Amino acid sequence: MRKAARFTLAIAAVMSVMTAASFAQSVLTHHVRDAVTNGDALYIERMNSSETLQLDLVLPLRDAAGLKQFLADVYNPKSSVYHQFLTPAEFTERFGPTQQDYDTVLQFAKSYGLEVTGGSRDGMEVQVKGSVGAIETAFHVSMSNYLHPTEDRVFYSADREPTVDLPFNLWHISGLNNFSVPKPRVQRRSDVAAARGVQAESLVSHATTGSGQSASFLGSDMRAAYYGGTALTGAGQNLGLFEFEGTDLTDLTTYFKNAKQTNNVPVTLLSTDGTSTSCVYTRRGGDCDDTEQTLDMTQAIGMAPGLASLVVYIGSTDTAIISAMTTHSPLPTTIGCSWGWTPDDPSTLNPYWEKMAAQGQNFFAASGDDSTWSSRNEAWPADAAYVTSVGGTDLTTASAGGAWKTETAWADSGGGISPDKIAIPAWQKLSGVITSTNKGSTTYRNGPDVSANANFTFYVCADQTTCTANEYGGTSFAAPMWAGFIALVNQQRAANGKSTIGFINLDIYPENLTAATYSADFHDITSGKSGSYSAVTGYDLVTGWGSPKAALITELAAQ
Repeated sequence: MRKAARFTLAIAAVMSVMTAASFAQSVLTHHVRDAVTNGDALYIERMNSSETLQLDLVLPLRDAAGLKQFLADVYNPKSSVYHQFLTPAEFTERFGPTQQDYDTVLQFAKSYGLEVTGGSRDGMEVQVKGSVGAIETAFHVSMSNYLHPTEDRVFYSADREPTVDLPFNLWHISGLNNFSVPKPRVQRRSDVAAARGVQAESLVSHATTGSGQSASFLGSDMRAAYYGGTALTGAGQNLGLFEFEGTDLTDLTTYFKNAKQTNNVPVTLLSTDGTSTSCVYTRRGGDCDDTEQTLDMTQAIGMAPGLASLVVYIGSTDTAIISAMTTHSPLPTTIGCSWGWTPDDPSTLNPYWEKMAAQGQNFFAASGDDSTWSSRNEAWPADAAYVTSVGGTDLTTASAGGAWKTETAWADSGGGISPDKIAIPAWQKLSGVITSTNKGSTTYRNGPDVSANANFTFYVCADQTTCTANEYGGTSFAAPMWAGFIALVNQQRAANGKSTIGFINLDIYPENLTAATYSADFHDITSGKSGSYSAVTGYDLVTGWGSPKAALITELAAQ
């Protein structure tokens, strides 16, 4: 009877797809870049119909309005459900796709000859691969190659917005173009200096005060400067890193060996969509560079050396990576991302950002290293509403491995007003956040939210080659640093019998409008500038609220 029932359900799913074939549903997000539609990208030729592509079919939320209300309640201290976050399974039952809808998408894909390779109902996605010909038929598009208008390369893209023969809309289809290639935020001092026609030494005008080689900063130095204690190590906490490429853990081992330290955090490399977790550099063309991936690990572990786990989530599409981050067990409750790219549609990841907030997770994104945000200096994903954007500072400590001494704005810190025209979130509308002094927008999202050291003052090991001192910098260092810092907060909250803190923007904005709280929680960066904006008293568009003090742990642990 069970086999018969499953057969009947499968037939019903296929029939629903066939019934829907007479009316193609639109997909709820945008997929075709303006360069394709307006002709700025020169058409070259149709793609070979036998070429294979991988796609990620993302299903919509079942109750988007209900989720927004839940988020309003779960972050409201006066609510009966305050900080009562959902598990991935609970989220699916309330807001995710139904089993029937998920099965229907599976049958839809298979009916067009697409092979299902991954995904899950809890992750709200179905990963598939198939020939260009099958993809064109399934989504009613024509796939072609184009000359990129601003980069020296060819990219592929659908010629129109996809439609699907389903009884409901899909939310997004990742992989229908490769117009934007994700790039790590990390910057190399010698490269920046050469581009500006200056001497590399001029980019760091003071002696560094770290405990690494040539007085460069180690991750442990950041812990000493911003936390300064020993009791909290991130014990029991699970941290995730968002990466588009794998790594070679030999480089992590080399870093700790050279720093004369021991890493006790178990590290797992997890492929979210079949992407290789390996990254080996042999100085030949096309080799993999794991500088970003390794430094992300060293900064997270340096801040929280007692983590229960650090999982590096590796994939080729943003939806596949972030879907895994919202479903994996153990769930990463604090996450760092040091990559930037231009999205097909700035709303693409909104369901996942909101899901993270509902599950008590916090996603930290590097704000970038090219100064003021603009359409040419993409902020994404740091300007997304439910993301904590991390800017850069220039830190000096009292001694090697010593306490915080002084800090100014880093000259290249990314920040400003959302170039993706993301609406200003409620927490930035609070009186006293946006002022005539900081020149923020009252219409669009402003960034960054917080900051930490990003100057060219770090010790880095990567690519199985000689390690470097005071050569690399960027908000790439600051984002995983903050992810590690919040692991300390969550450890203290667990000791207090509380849930994780979740999305911190909903706490730090209202709390730090009070002068006494602010001065206790943050180093207010009031000197220096980056591009169009200057660091000023209070919140600003270069350093956000500033860098953390140990008291911020106590403040957030009490919420």
